[in-house]
Amino acid sequence: MKKYIVIISILVLFGLAQFIRPERNQQTIPSRYDIFHLTDTPAQIVSSIRTACYNCHSNSTTYPWYASISPVSWLIDRHIIEAKSELNFSEWILYSKEEQETLLLELIEVLEKSKMPPKPYLWLHAEAKFDQATTDMIIHWARDKKQQVQLN
Repeated sequence: MKKYIVIISILVLFGLAQFIRPERNQQTIPSRYDIFHLTDTPAQIVSSIRTACYNCHSNSTTYPWYASISPVSWLIDRHIIEAKSELNFSEWILYSKEEQETLLLELIEVLEKSKMPPKPYLWLHAEAKFDQATTDMIIHWARDKKQQVQLN
């Protein structure tokens, strides 16, 4: 009897948890502060960064089906909040020049050390994995972008 009460209690709690949902990170209008807004960045770089980074590091997350299920939705929301606190591509122009330089250096470092995208993210998002040529291309772009920031 106790076993059934425990199971029913867990199911009720799980059901109630579905009503506690975090706000979605889905900006409907492209940001004029975005790192790629009004730039001539090569399409392959834009596409690669948007595919691999924007779900966490922008104001435009494309949510998988399981992101609607609590408590998974809470974990995803927490990851997005933490990632955007480190770097938000949708608000790039709002960063100071010094912050932009630092963020570009950090981007280069995490790509060189293969720290981003994180391994657990890649388990469910294989399309976000960079091959070496793409990694090298983005690192080169980030170095060029850093020089542009320094000159402006």
